[in-house]
Amino acid sequence: MLSLENHFLIAMPNLAKSYFERTLIYMCEHNAEGSMGIVVNQPVGMSLSELLKQVNIETPIDEEKGKQIVRAGGPVSEDRGFIIHSAQEGWDSSLKLTSDIMVTTSTDILSVLGNDGAPDKVITALGYAGWSAGQLEDEIQQNSWLTVEADEELLFDTPIHLKWQTALSKLGIESWQLSDEVGHA
Repeated sequence: MLSLENHFLIAMPNLAKSYFERTLIYMCEHNAEGSMGIVVNQPVGMSLSELLKQVNIETPIDEEKGKQIVRAGGPVSEDRGFIIHSAQEGWDSSLKLTSDIMVTTSTDILSVLGNDGAPDKVITALGYAGWSAGQLEDEIQQNSWLTVEADEELLFDTPIHLKWQTALSKLGIESWQLSDEVGHA
């Protein structure tokens, strides 16, 4: 099985009118037991400053960093936070996905997110997308998802409203070329 860890899942048009419509998911885990990823292009409707206030983190917050958009990471455990960030060791619960990208789930990172102690690049998300063994592979065969290798520029630097289209462009596809009809050649 080819692992899709450190890849993007690009939602196809047949996922319209679902939670995953026009989503881009960064895959954190993909193995024989199942898969886990974080939607990186859907806002949850709050800023990082608002989130930190809600969880009672009282720390100095840089005004610009505080404006960061919190993402709706997926429909599973929407009350649980996931921080995708540039590599920075020292957090209680982190998974190193590449030499440059980590995901942290422990609350100790929250105390630095809004200030100079934070990793250089950060995406904060609530919830995640998960699949049981074989489920994601079935969805890919049903043409629900396209896949492309992840890159840091698209992950961290591309504006949230352009991520889905930019990921399609990496495959040489424009959104108007997609059909919601399912078929196999």
